[in-house]
Amino acid sequence: MFKKESTFEEALTKEFFTKVFSAVFNADDELLSFNEVSSLVKPTAESYKGIQPVPISQILGSEGRYRDFNRHFFPRKRHLKARWERINRAYKKGVILPPVKLYEIGGKYFVRDGNHRVSVALIQGIEFIDAEVTRLETGIKFSENMTMEEVRQKVIEYEQKEFYKTTKIKKYRTDADIRFTAPGRFDAAMEHIYGHKYFLNLDKDEEIPLKKAVVSWYDRVYTPIVNLIISENILQRFPGRTNADLYIWIVRYWHDLKERYGNRYSRKKAVKKFSEKFGRNLWQITKDRIAGFFRRFFKQNAE
Repeated sequence: MFKKESTFEEALTKEFFTKVFSAVFNADDELLSFNEVSSLVKPTAESYKGIQPVPISQILGSEGRYRDFNRHFFPRKRHLKARWERINRAYKKGVILPPVKLYEIGGKYFVRDGNHRVSVALIQGIEFIDAEVTRLETGIKFSENMTMEEVRQKVIEYEQKEFYKTTKIKKYRTDADIRFTAPGRFDAAMEHIYGHKYFLNLDKDEEIPLKKAVVSWYDRVYTPIVNLIISENILQRFPGRTNADLYIWIVRYWHDLKERYGNRYSRKKAVKKFSEKFGRNLWQITKDRIAGFFRRFFKQNAE
């Protein structure tokens, strides 16, 4: 049942006021990009779940139209009007439309095909929509109204849990506190551990256990670099980052320096050189924050 007569102009007006509200209260009204989410989550399997009713409130994003609609599926652009109104008329006449196509990932949904139908249904107050669902398997669970930043944080938390589960580092070193601010860096840390394990095995007749490689990596590779980061007070030059973030970057940079200047290039020199080249002073940090504020302000007002 329709709650009342609704038009494309009404939908545009709602989008405008939602944008104003988001700007005033620093809220996020962006529809999530399925491709961006999928690349972060890295689904492990895909299965076809058939046609089923799906709560529209559980649809968080879109595969190809995430810039055309906002989080509430209000249309953002006038060129959507003709198709939107055709679908709106069909709904009001009781025409049975084909099911929309959705991806299910993390317990929530993303539109493959049928963005306009979802938008019209929401405006009309419809709570469920028939959908042909393809499920992408992942150990990560999403919540309602998640922002892209919250998705990234969920992925980081999941990767950390898997890293601790695989390495058991907290069992061997109870003070271990390895935290990253971006997805994928726990994978990089695991590569470092396996690389370290390879070198430990070079002069051994039998394969050493992963436990031994983990402890050796933590004590002889990770901790000495983190101690230098702390003693040199470098983290303040990289606001919003962690010691583990800097560890990953410094190891990569140190490798480049050794290729350029030879293997005797010291760890301490690499840490200082990295800070000097890539770190920011207080003026640069303040300037970047001011510039970031104006970029967000003009972006919100340009849409």
